[in-house]
Amino acid sequence: MSDFEMTRTLDEHAAESALRADVLHGLTRTPKVLPPKWFYDARGSELFEEITRLPEYYPTRAEREILLERAQEIASASGARTLVELGSGSSEKTRHLIEAMPALDTYIPVDVSESALAGAAGKLLEEHPGLRVHALLADFTRAMRLPESPGPRLVVFLGGTIGNLLPPERAQFLASVREMLSPGDTLLIGTDLVKDEAVLVAAYDDAQGVTAEFNKNVLAVIDRELGADFHTADFTHVAVWNREREWIEMRLRARSDAVVKIRALDLVVPFAAGEEILTEVSAKFRQEGVRRELAAAGLELTQWWTDAAGRFALSLSVAGREAG
Repeated sequence: MSDFEMTRTLDEHAAESALRADVLHGLTRTPKVLPPKWFYDARGSELFEEITRLPEYYPTRAEREILLERAQEIASASGARTLVELGSGSSEKTRHLIEAMPALDTYIPVDVSESALAGAAGKLLEEHPGLRVHALLADFTRAMRLPESPGPRLVVFLGGTIGNLLPPERAQFLASVREMLSPGDTLLIGTDLVKDEAVLVAAYDDAQGVTAEFNKNVLAVIDRELGADFHTADFTHVAVWNREREWIEMRLRARSDAVVKIRALDLVVPFAAGEEILTEVSAKFRQEGVRRELAAAGLELTQWWTDAAGRFALSLSVAGREAG
């Protein structure tokens, strides 16, 4: 695979060390919290794929609708010769952009999963034999240096994943992305929009219980990786809309008093009946708020596209002459 290269910025023990640190910090504080990235082992990834096909879960369909309709406009507006995707996964949605960019020279997928990067690259190179793929095994929430590639660059961050970051984390993330860009480079972000509370809650608490199983999978990950004795049946999946902060909160609520032992950390974690672990925040956005957050990072929002129902948005912003 002569047109494929991978740069590793994470060592083989990075994930284990990060999990240990997150669990120790998150389950010894009040209220308890676990980062949503630990949903995604092999089983969690399968469950999320299932979630994207549920009738209640609209974001994936809405974002794909925009990409299919606007890929040519995005390609033309960016003029990109390098496409960088943060949290690329299977690179499935990005294919719509790549197909609309005949002048594209290099694709740089960034992900924490080496197998996902290699698998996606193999498929893309079969479909686009002239494309160069330089994968980056890295955590996109940390500062990183992109490999050399021709400009202009288009950085994409799809799926509404930016909503999983708290406002200070978003500000830090956008500032770090701006530092990667040269003047005239562009950033494409997917953002789920504020809408009716019932629609939002249903998207995170489906009738079939798939999201509930997905949420509880974080406990199965901790059991397996850290020798814990969580019992998923002892916890209830909860999804609530926080009106003041305009975000969905996913939580796991203890059904009764319990004590959980985590052998790898030599840690005992007590739970009172009704006590909750916050496992995910998923912020929803309004155009003016997105524009304001981008501007604070030195990025000017220039294009705003929504699906026909106005549920989801893709925004294109351009890097100005100076960061910040």
